[in-house]
Amino acid sequence: MTEMRLPQVGVISMSYQRPFTEIALFARMQAAGMAFCEILVPEPAELDPAIAGAAAKAAGLRLELAARVNLQRDLVSDDPTAHRAGVDYLRYCVDVAVACGARVVGGPLYGAPLVFAARPPTPIDEERRQARVLRVIAGLQEAGEYAAAKGILLAVEPLNRFETDFCNTARQAVDLVQRVGSPGVGVMLDTFHMNMEEDDLPQAIRETGSHLVHFQANENHRGFLGTGHLDWPSICRALAELNYQGAITLEPFRRTDHRLSVPLAQWRPPAHDEDADLAASGDLLRGALRAAYARGARA
Repeated sequence: MTEMRLPQVGVISMSYQRPFTEIALFARMQAAGMAFCEILVPEPAELDPAIAGAAAKAAGLRLELAARVNLQRDLVSDDPTAHRAGVDYLRYCVDVAVACGARVVGGPLYGAPLVFAARPPTPIDEERRQARVLRVIAGLQEAGEYAAAKGILLAVEPLNRFETDFCNTARQAVDLVQRVGSPGVGVMLDTFHMNMEEDDLPQAIRETGSHLVHFQANENHRGFLGTGHLDWPSICRALAELNYQGAITLEPFRRTDHRLSVPLAQWRPPAHDEDADLAASGDLLRGALRAAYARGARA
């Protein structure tokens, strides 16, 4: 029998505040059972990463990072200035990770934002498609080399078709990181996006294999775990089959307002204290993980 070790469960800072500036919130996250906080990479004027890292440690947490790309810093872009800014931004993210003690910087690192950047999808001919891919590979190779030298992992996240037109599935993310071929670049999966784009969520996790370096556990509607239709035991069994030991982030966003014409895609702050709901989500996930990993340990 092998020793059973479970992934740590944490929460993204956006569940509390955006932009995130109140480091005193770390104590509430820890009290809700979280092992870490995934914060959006702060812009230079928002939050000192060294202070944030020290505050998280004092509260009994550690930090991970979520990158924020835009059309001005976009590896896909055929504008050399925007492409270069995309590479430089990832290098900046690595420096922030070092300063705050994070190990992983995850997100749609390739760029190509759609709806939230007010950019509608357009047809892409084959020559342009290949050029886009080559630009992203070159950018991630440079940024990945910088990250690996600093002991940081860049985690490429596929997003649903309404948020990017570059990488939508786990298979595509694996293809990309294999082409990049850097020890500093892996894959991050988010079950919210997977629910829209994957034929089989557990199988997509299995096929990602050793490339999986970060994971986000989200309901199909981004509510608290157990309030949607995702099959958490099956998802956790797939993670256990990989013996995944990376972090798992919860990202419960607001969706309790059912009035007509309320934009669910727009971030809103919590209307009340949701710490008990967050704690219950963590308990549900850890229970499913414990059962899945225990079965693997007995095998």
